[in-house]
Amino acid sequence: MTAAGDRVAEVVAELVRDVPDFPEPGVVFKDIAPLLADGVAFADVVTALARHGRGVGGRPTVDKVVGIEARGFILAAAVALKLGVGFVPVRKQGKLPGPTERESYALEYATAVVEMQSDALKPGDRVLLVDDVLATGGTIAATAALIGRCGGSVESVAVLIELTFLGGRARIGDLVLHSLVAVT
Repeated sequence: MTAAGDRVAEVVAELVRDVPDFPEPGVVFKDIAPLLADGVAFADVVTALARHGRGVGGRPTVDKVVGIEARGFILAAAVALKLGVGFVPVRKQGKLPGPTERESYALEYATAVVEMQSDALKPGDRVLLVDDVLATGGTIAATAALIGRCGGSVESVAVLIELTFLGGRARIGDLVLHSLVAVT
């Protein structure tokens, strides 16, 4: 890990707090609000995530950054600005106007449906998929399916935290995954 990577790991350890039994008993929620409230820490995390949408020489290798509701929006929108590319939201069912594509998936503690506007991507758009936490992988796998149906391709996935003990990496198949911090 680089010095910058070490800094991000330290920031996450210091500012992301565990909230036991939220939103369900037995689930430990990773609260990133304190990290987002710290301007320097937030900037460090955004810079680290944006690296995964850049190639040699620092030029963007993606056309869009897709973020998943709700905390993934915050990170992904900032990453899109950092890269100078567009941002596309993926939302819970019924929250987007116009024609949408939808995909259901299993969470660690429930099931859900996510949607993307059908015209959010142009055919061939290369996408960096950003979220806050990779847990069981259901949300990211569902979003990757939406991206494909809307004409894009996932170039890589970047998450703040990977909960390795939940096996999400296996669920997302051959998608290239970058996690800033892995929790075992």
